Amino acid sequence: MSENDSQWWRDAVIYQVYPRSYADANGDGVGDIAGIRARLGHLRDLGVDAIWMSPWYPSPMADAGYDVADFRDIDPAFGTLAEAEALVEEAHEAGIRMIVDIVPNHISSEHPWFKAALASPDAPERDYFWFRPGRGEHGDEMPTDWRGEFGGTTWTRTGDGSWYLHLFTPEQPDLNWDHPDVRAEFESILRFWFDRGVDGIRIDSAALLLKDPELPEVLDDNPHPFHDLDGVHEVYRSWRRVADSYGGDRALIGEVWMPEVERFANYLRPDELHAAFNFDFLGCAWDPRLMRECVDRTLDAHAVVGAPTTWVLSNHDVTRHVTRYGREDTTFSFDNNLDGTPVDLELGTRRARAAALLSLSLPGATYIYQGEELGLWENENIPPEQFQDPMWGRRGHSRDGCRVPLPWTGDEAPFGFTTATPWLPQPAEWKDRTAQAQTGDPSSMLELYRSAIALRRTESFADFSWLELGRDVLAFCRGQAFACVVNMSGAPIALPAHQSVLLASGPLDGDRLPPDTAVWLRMTS
Repeated sequence: MSENDSQWWRDAVIYQVYPRSYADANGDGVGDIAGIRARLGHLRDLGVDAIWMSPWYPSPMADAGYDVADFRDIDPAFGTLAEAEALVEEAHEAGIRMIVDIVPNHISSEHPWFKAALASPDAPERDYFWFRPGRGEHGDEMPTDWRGEFGGTTWTRTGDGSWYLHLFTPEQPDLNWDHPDVRAEFESILRFWFDRGVDGIRIDSAALLLKDPELPEVLDDNPHPFHDLDGVHEVYRSWRRVADSYGGDRALIGEVWMPEVERFANYLRPDELHAAFNFDFLGCAWDPRLMRECVDRTLDAHAVVGAPTTWVLSNHDVTRHVTRYGREDTTFSFDNNLDGTPVDLELGTRRARAAALLSLSLPGATYIYQGEELGLWENENIPPEQFQDPMWGRRGHSRDGCRVPLPWTGDEAPFGFTTATPWLPQPAEWKDRTAQAQTGDPSSMLELYRSAIALRRTESFADFSWLELGRDVLAFCRGQAFACVVNMSGAPIALPAHQSVLLASGPLDGDRLPPDTAVWLRMTS
């Protein structure tokens, strides 16, 4: 555990497990809790402080488990509630905390509440959702023209002629957070998992819960009638009271996509969430000016509310950053998945190694998406007929390329992930990226992460200040003794007086750092 147990989330290294793709123990081609338990040693040896578990609840899997039918159980594809409880206990024994994913904006259309709401227009459960009559003479036009998070429409008509709202897929009806029963239910769900020892809650789509009850159209003067409404903060104040009632060491971590840093910071006020994901950093181009501006914005916004910063390079929704950094356009958008842009994987890997040192040396917490410690790239060669992501049919691209099962051992697929055919195909080229192949190789991505996380625990990471080494160099000090230097120029650069601590990609050219790499330095006067 972190030395500062009561506020461990402030500087933790947190590893996202996508359970379908981590490890399969029962041989059905899909990852499961038993596989995670069997491979827990990988995370212990990596040195992470916590695991964030993507949804593992019963679900029809219309959106890879983010359509939850029961928040108090485990989907049989992954195992049992007893196995989940055992994983929490075993993780704690290994010094690793557990964070579970809660999806409060919507539930599955298979959830008992929604089934009851569909069964009768007079069912009290109707008020738990956004059922509305349609527009037009016959009520056959949608109540609004809102566009969904996955593209497409946001309303579906039922058999009785009414319409219900879903910002995601039709199988994910939005909840009405103005109803006290909805609020009480989710507070109960938080207690259910805190009672089972989990240390934190990751909150999916945290800014979307409340909707303007007038259902206005999205206009220039009202662009967000269902996003970041002021009333959502009272929900998280109530959640914070629940978390604090467990002794003050339980964390609430929000997925908050917010371009305005001031409104982003509102979620991190002392009586609301403990932390939120930094998507500004994730989407930033490989450019020293833009990256420095991003870091400054992040540090300034969090300082106002006294919250810890977070640094994220990839997750289950975005193109893996080895691939992003290997493209000419290194920014992220959902539209650059499967866009056919050429990728230089050697360049992308070198930059990803540098980004690892950068993210691990900035003030705050670092999030690692499973497989980035292996240097995995996006699998952009999945046949469309094998896509399982609903975004494929709605936006014309798929997130499945970043969700491909991990390679553990061996020279050919399925690389120790399963004894069957994995649910998504793995690139044959991953044979050099297995955990087995990289273990003990000092030049490997895995050993870079292990070394960096170990050094992060022992180095004195003090106050942050920029180090001026040229306009194409991102460099900063953490106190007087430690510095990180990232060379984003096209040529080697001279380093200040130092003793080398850790180099992302070697070797140094004398005391000159090659392009597109980074180094941690122990400074000398």
